[in-house]
Amino acid sequence: MSQRPFIVAIDGPAGAGKSTVSKVLARRLGFALVDTGAIYRCVALKARRESIAFDDDAKLGELLARVHVSFQVVGEDNHVFLDGEDVSGEIRTPENSMAASQVSSRPVVRAGLLSLQRRLALETPKGAILEGRDIGTVVFPDADAKFFLEANPDIRARRRYEELFQKGVERSLEDVLADQIKRDQDDASRAVAPLKPAEDAVRIDSSSIPLSEVVHRLEQDILARMSKR
Repeated sequence: MSQRPFIVAIDGPAGAGKSTVSKVLARRLGFALVDTGAIYRCVALKARRESIAFDDDAKLGELLARVHVSFQVVGEDNHVFLDGEDVSGEIRTPENSMAASQVSSRPVVRAGLLSLQRRLALETPKGAILEGRDIGTVVFPDADAKFFLEANPDIRARRRYEELFQKGVERSLEDVLADQIKRDQDDASRAVAPLKPAEDAVRIDSSSIPLSEVVHRLEQDILARMSKR
């Protein structure tokens, strides 16, 4: 029986650096990148487009059967495709981010997307990096390496503000911080798969260190674990 791909779980709240670190790590290691948060964002976007209430479990469950998500690295960016359409920018608007937080709290949605997340990771030949909020605790509790990135809330909000500004989205720093605080509270307090570090996850605070150093630390840990596998 062939050995399964090497699975890396990177969890943490918004603005902690998960996306940047995961993207660089995947490129350096030659691993596939699975942005699980983007999958929930796609579900939220599709629900919004079809005017489905975020608490309508019956319709959300039916919608899941029609959601097709894929990823493709183009240059420096990991593009997200929903039903063949590139929605990389649209899924990351503030409105859709809050919608994704609501949708992801529904047990029917989390259960329905588990198999998709696992399949996207396990169909890769070498390894996969999955970023999200419950990778190490729910999606792959047996991941080969688990990390939890965190940072000071003000610093995370500033990072998100800069990201939105570069994309031409006009939001005040105060609004970004308020949205972030609410999303953190919602994600940490939900009954199903709440945001929290796995007991065996390596925790890294990126508040005062550059993300390049975070990448280096994670890469060395992963390579060491791979050599012992």
